[in-house]
Amino acid sequence: MAAFDRGVKYVSAFVFSTENWSRSQEEVTYLMDLLDWVFRYELYKLDKKNIRVMFAGSTEGLSDKILQGIRRTVEKTADNTGGTLVLCLNYGGQKELTDAVSKIISSGAKASEVTSMMIADNLYLPDIPPIDFIIRTSGEQRLSGFMLWSAAYAELKFVLKHWPAFTVKDLEEALADYSKRQRRFGI
Repeated sequence: MAAFDRGVKYVSAFVFSTENWSRSQEEVTYLMDLLDWVFRYELYKLDKKNIRVMFAGSTEGLSDKILQGIRRTVEKTADNTGGTLVLCLNYGGQKELTDAVSKIISSGAKASEVTSMMIADNLYLPDIPPIDFIIRTSGEQRLSGFMLWSAAYAELKFVLKHWPAFTVKDLEEALADYSKRQRRFGI
């Protein structure tokens, strides 16, 4: 992963959204089979590069085969320290926030006790730092529900290329652009 070679500590990828279930059955099956193949034949490369892999998303609707792939991958890479790849699988930003609020309500907290820190602590991966930079490929100029809470002050870069055509050179150019920005965090 080229980003980790350049000192980036966390990279998140939107693998499959909760909304993607509404695609054709043929496409969903293809994507899940592709994901299973990646778990079995590709993720060992990340382990060899000392990259920890984590998942953010709901387990609802995922097959046992995919859930086993997730567990194996997380367990195998848990102690890696060269960077963290967060795969957002069956993920939706609104679903994550809804799930966080549900956990807070289930804990017995009163509405007057709810804080932004409490919400952050109940996200899928509360220990992951807020997002600094989002590169959106495919020419779309929207977040599509990607990590809404964590992306509150993220810098955004919209790229016309689709993901498979996005190269290391494109990444370097995006990171160079990001390095010139003055982050103000809403100030």
